[in-house]
Amino acid sequence: MVDLEFGVVSARVETYAASPLLVFKLKVTNKTPATPVQNLMLNCQIRIEPTRRSYGASDHERLLDLFGEPERWGQTLHGFLWALTSASTPPFIDDCMIDLPVPCSYDFNIAATKYFYGLKDGEVPLLLLFNGTVFYHDDNGQLQAGQIPWSNEASFRLPVNVWQSMMDHYYPDSAWLRLSRVVFEQLYRYKRHKGLPTFELALQALLDEQTADTRP
Repeated sequence: MVDLEFGVVSARVETYAASPLLVFKLKVTNKTPATPVQNLMLNCQIRIEPTRRSYGASDHERLLDLFGEPERWGQTLHGFLWALTSASTPPFIDDCMIDLPVPCSYDFNIAATKYFYGLKDGEVPLLLLFNGTVFYHDDNGQLQAGQIPWSNEASFRLPVNVWQSMMDHYYPDSAWLRLSRVVFEQLYRYKRHKGLPTFELALQALLDEQTADTRP
């Protein structure tokens, strides 16, 4: 049976995708080189491990929506799923490098987006879990298939500025919000009645009204 080891070497922004996409450079090492790998069909689950980094006062405020008050972080700060992806390899004997695509979302209803957006600098601690199927030839030259268990994993610390540069590229000077149709219709009606040319000005007008109403 083939024994494999996984490690993330680097991460980059894919600038020509239809939607935000990171590409992890993944190194796969065959610890049993006497049994060459013919093909590896790989599944990957990527988790964010927020307990593996420190946070400042500004982080506490920006992550309030995700983890609650800092006094409760001992109970609320847990790892969570970020992405699911897959890849395959060409034949190799000792090791090979492949691209692992990681689709990203700018939807603020998703916990991962809230977490990435809430950090101004530093790194995001990630845990990558792998499974899949490896094809190889046995001692008799017969093609065999073996299962890769989820116990295969790799850690990686993704620089926050890589995620920020990706979103700046795909959504320059903007953010993405998803509204229910009922709320959208109310906002659209407000925009029409106020004669405002953009939804951004409509939202700004509503915020200004709210601020005026709360002044003593």
